[in-house]
Amino acid sequence: MMRHAVDVLDAYLRDGLGVRGSVALHEPWFRGNEWRYVRECIDTGWVSSAGAFVDRFEKAVAAATGAPHAIATVNGTAALHLALHALDVGRGDAVICPALTFVATANAIAHCGASPVFVDSDPATLGIDPEKLEAFLARDCARAGGKLIHRGSGLRVAALLPVHIFGHPVDMDGIGDIAHAFGLPIVEDATEALGSRYREKPCGALGTIGVLSFNGNKIATTGGGGAVLCTESALAARVRHLATTARRDDGFQHVHDEVGFNYRMPNINAALGCAQLELLDEFVTLKRRLARGYIEAFAKLSDVSVFAEQPWARSNYWLSAIALPDRAARDAFLAETNARGIATRPCWRLLCDLPMYRDAPRADALAGARDIEARLVNLPSSPQLLAQQPIATAAGARA
Repeated sequence: MMRHAVDVLDAYLRDGLGVRGSVALHEPWFRGNEWRYVRECIDTGWVSSAGAFVDRFEKAVAAATGAPHAIATVNGTAALHLALHALDVGRGDAVICPALTFVATANAIAHCGASPVFVDSDPATLGIDPEKLEAFLARDCARAGGKLIHRGSGLRVAALLPVHIFGHPVDMDGIGDIAHAFGLPIVEDATEALGSRYREKPCGALGTIGVLSFNGNKIATTGGGGAVLCTESALAARVRHLATTARRDDGFQHVHDEVGFNYRMPNINAALGCAQLELLDEFVTLKRRLARGYIEAFAKLSDVSVFAEQPWARSNYWLSAIALPDRAARDAFLAETNARGIATRPCWRLLCDLPMYRDAPRADALAGARDIEARLVNLPSSPQLLAQQPIATAAGARA
């Protein structure tokens, strides 16, 4: 049965798109001003965390996301850690996040000395299920002394950390209403969602604070990098201060007034990112067209579904994904496609099943997340797979 699904994928890539040789899951694409900007850094000697490209990159990120403030960091995990730390998340605290996400989400919480609390996922968005989240908070948490306390662990619930999985926007209105009702700040993990939109608003600036990643496998890359997005000036100033080793200039001397972090993005990485952001709209258009091609290709198979955005969302389709009937079918599909030189991969293991997080609190049996984990497969999603096809680049054009 799964051989038919493999044949469909193979035919679409080989015959439909003309791809030869091995097919990567996701590759960076450098086709603009990357070399020119990076060479400028090298020629001028501005390669470290000071330089014109860092400021330019931050302005470009802010423009792309609608955030008033963007602070560039060395990677997405550092950005998550910085965002949580700036909200005073620390020991004795808990942060609610999905069990189905990349490990960096929970690692950043642990770096603060706090504990993740895992909640279930909605199969329609792959992100946090608002109904189950609300039920968990009402059932398992209580207010005491002006704080929201998780009854089972005694930890203060300090923040809510939703994730836009594979670039698909989560229900931010539903999550936002719940966060407001329970007095929780939202740290929006948009590390995979640059270029995605929720109800016409760019992802990343929809919560109290947001985070992006520019890793080598993201839709736009700086090689290694991230960014923290803020709407409030005071919070942005604190994030920027913490990211630069909490340094204040006092004449010719640097004074450090608290424990900070050396998280500032180097200029040479920012130069690469500036060139990549110039191509962001094209990348999103190509990846959305690739996703539509997958939807059409697999439409003939009743037992395979391609994950698609919700009516209120416009996903960047960072990684296209299909759902197979069960774990056995998933594993057979993975084995055969990779044997044919087509890189596919399963979803992450649930974080609550990893050894360092097995004792972390969780909301319930996480049935939705477990079903997604067992059946989901990511497909090759590099935008250059469609590079030979003409695209519309007019401002405001929807693809």
